[in-house]
Amino acid sequence: MELKFLTFHIGEEVFAINIMKVERVKEYEKTTKVPNIADYVEGIINLMGELIPIINMRKKFMLPDFENKEKSKIIVVKLENGKKVGLLVDDVREVLTVTEEQIDEPPAHVGGMSNIKFISGVIKLPNEMVLTLEVDNLLTAEEKLALANL
Repeated sequence: MELKFLTFHIGEEVFAINIMKVERVKEYEKTTKVPNIADYVEGIINLMGELIPIINMRKKFMLPDFENKEKSKIIVVKLENGKKVGLLVDDVREVLTVTEEQIDEPPAHVGGMSNIKFISGVIKLPNEMVLTLEVDNLLTAEEKLALANL
């Protein structure tokens, strides 16, 4: 069975999200800051009348912030609860079609951190490996609740 993933850069690494979770990709848009919220929440944008929280994926993954946010992209994804959230990433790469055989389970223990729930698999390509992200697990239940109350 073939699966399609949207691939993108966060820093030097390439990640992928199942295309079925992706609502749209858009150019960077300045956000409205929200006080007293996690530092990786960039703010909110108005997308066709709907308020969408924007997650700075560099900050979420504890990487240095963007040098120039104007060059970044926003991937709007649908969560399991029907809510939408925007992921601020360095750049969007391509839609990748792979077979299930090309995807391995993520390692159980990475750098002493066990149970990294937001990594759902590893796509093995000839020249690189791409981590697949499970968007519904990127945020904790508490974080989702905080964003829902924006």
